Amino acid sequence: MSADQAIDIAEKAARFRDDYKKLRDEVGRVIVGHSEIVDGVLSCLFTGGHVLLEGVPGLGKTMLVRTLSQALDVAFSRIQFTPDLMPADILGTNLVVEAEGGGREFRFQKGPIFANIVLADEINRATPKTQSALLEAMQEKTVTVANDRYTLDRPFFVMATQNPLEMEGTYPLPEAQLDRFLFKLQVRYSSREDLSEILTRTTEGISIEPNKVMDSSLVNEWRALVHQVIVAPHVKDYAVRIVLSTHPGGQYASEMTGKYVRYGSSPRGAQALVFGAKVRALLDGRYNVSFEDVRQVIHPSLRHRLILNFEGEAEGISPDEVLDEISKVVPRKASEAPAAAG
Repeated sequence: MSADQAIDIAEKAARFRDDYKKLRDEVGRVIVGHSEIVDGVLSCLFTGGHVLLEGVPGLGKTMLVRTLSQALDVAFSRIQFTPDLMPADILGTNLVVEAEGGGREFRFQKGPIFANIVLADEINRATPKTQSALLEAMQEKTVTVANDRYTLDRPFFVMATQNPLEMEGTYPLPEAQLDRFLFKLQVRYSSREDLSEILTRTTEGISIEPNKVMDSSLVNEWRALVHQVIVAPHVKDYAVRIVLSTHPGGQYASEMTGKYVRYGSSPRGAQALVFGAKVRALLDGRYNVSFEDVRQVIHPSLRHRLILNFEGEAEGISPDEVLDEISKVVPRKASEAPAAAG
């Protein structure tokens, strides 16, 4: 790398940090607390991934998504998932319309999925048939209806919310759907100070509207920058070994993995680790990923990609507990890892 290239990269990284801070601060003007959740959402935005927000009702999940859409100069749509929602209500459908020259023709009416930011509110209230309508859009950024394929505009970012409580009228997300979310973030209760501020704003008529600080072209520019961040082979191997340690019966499986996990993470888990680590590196003023960057994103990257076995569910073990052990026992140097069997 030449000196000019290094200077150019350093300047871009500095601009990214400034723009990231502006966007985070603008969201923070409306959202009280939950700084880790905001950082997680923005990390997904700037890597091109999608995010699943899980938390009990009333914690501000929907407001966070709406606030982010208001701070970005992009197309936004909200889909309220209900048991009677159909795939055509999301993707769109072909309608019979009067043609200009007479007669009738089919014309495609785009659904709310055709936006830059899509809020899938209470996604687990829709049936699996309707949930599956998002699979192609989230992975391939395309929509296929009646053998016609439509490309979605970039950036395309799905933010979904769900209630973790098992209630009547909810349908757990299938593994294929969960795996398409880069991060799963758990929204927890507010602290005493944050709750007091929330009450002040909501009961005293204080209204704050975020300003638009970034457009779609700038989001795409920063996504390209994140993809260019360097990951050294030994750091990449660390991410690989973390994912392999979630596979029961595998060479690198931890003790808790072997005892409580039925299925481990897919390769998308490794991608999530690397992408999340790249954003953390840029925010720390570096253009290369460290071991610590990877370790910091283990939980949001992998917690929704572990399927516990009967023993794990019976004993009340959470995926985060398994990942806690993995983050402690997986060595950073490959030379310290267990030797291959046989």
